[in-house]
Amino acid sequence: MTSGRDKVFGFVKKEYDTDPEYLWEGDFDTAVFRHKDTKKWFGIIMQVKRSTLGIEGEGTADVLNVKCDPLLVDILVQKQGFMRAYHMNKRLWISILPDEVTDFAEVCSLIDQSYKLTDKKPKTKSSKGK
Repeated sequence: MTSGRDKVFGFVKKEYDTDPEYLWEGDFDTAVFRHKDTKKWFGIIMQVKRSTLGIEGEGTADVLNVKCDPLLVDILVQKQGFMRAYHMNKRLWISILPDEVTDFAEVCSLIDQSYKLTDKKPKTKSSKGK
C-alpha cells in the first residue's frame, strides 16, 4: 500500500514537476515544496511525534502543511485527518495527516489551492495619471 507521503510526492511531481527539497542537513523526514520561479513554499511535509500533535498512538505521523483559505480551515478541522497548522500560522495554514484522510482527492485539491495562494501576485496597472 502506498503511503500518504508517497502519494503527496507523486501528485506534486506530476502536477507541478516539483521534487521535494530537504533544506535541513541530515533531516530526510522534512521536505518543502516550492514554486520554481519565486522559491516560495506551497507545502511542507514532516514527521512529528504523535504525542506532540495530541493524537493517539506511539511514534510519529506524517504531517503536510499547506496554505488555505481561513474560512475553509475552520470547516476542515472538524474532519478526521485535519488540524490547525502545526508550526505555521494557524489561521492561514492547515495541517493534513495524509494517511488519515480517506479522500486523497481532497488533499490534492488543498495542495492545488495552496499552490495558487502562494503564487506570485499578478501585477496591477498603476492608478497614477487617472
